[in-house]
Amino acid sequence: MGKKEKAPCLRFKDTNGKDYPAWEQRKFYDCFKLLRNNSLARAELAKIGKIRNIHYGDVLINYPEVLNISTATVPFIAESRVNSISKDSYLENGDIVIADTAEDESVGKTTEIQGITDHKIVSGLHTIPCRPLVNFSPNFLGFLLNSPSYHDQLKPLIQGIKVSSISKKALGETRVCFAKDLDEQAQIGGFFNGLEMLITLHQRNSPYQNQL
Repeated sequence: MGKKEKAPCLRFKDTNGKDYPAWEQRKFYDCFKLLRNNSLARAELAKIGKIRNIHYGDVLINYPEVLNISTATVPFIAESRVNSISKDSYLENGDIVIADTAEDESVGKTTEIQGITDHKIVSGLHTIPCRPLVNFSPNFLGFLLNSPSYHDQLKPLIQGIKVSSISKKALGETRVCFAKDLDEQAQIGGFFNGLEMLITLHQRNSPYQNQL
């Protein structure tokens, strides 16, 4: 970040070729409100069902910064446990899901939820789901909250030895620095989303892909 204003040193330009406004910095819980999660284990999930469930293991390993629900493989809650799910825990487009437990410093890995149409989806075991209180452009938050500038704040707050975790209270001690202009957010999100797609394409075309 630059010293004179809260913003990256490298900036996109607006349509007039000028810098966007300085970025804004707020406490985490001034930007997000907590949602309800559930504690269903992997064994309580299924390949088919009515309600999809975000498991922390998938956030850490399988899901990208922005998860498109319409195309992603997301397990369902087993039919026998559906009645335990409250409707007020359903996720919406733009919500984020944070993995609060891991075996390393990947604790805090975040995925932004997009692509929900008629899907019912909830946040599961060892996750902290949040809904923005600030207007953010789609595809921006997932990259922002996984950036070193934000994630490095979590490292001194992580607890545990064999299994690491971060608490909701600790999240409240972090600060989120973000572009105030939605057009700048959209440009940033679009840039990194395009980069992710390019990396994925190269991995698919790699001669070593079948050996992994």
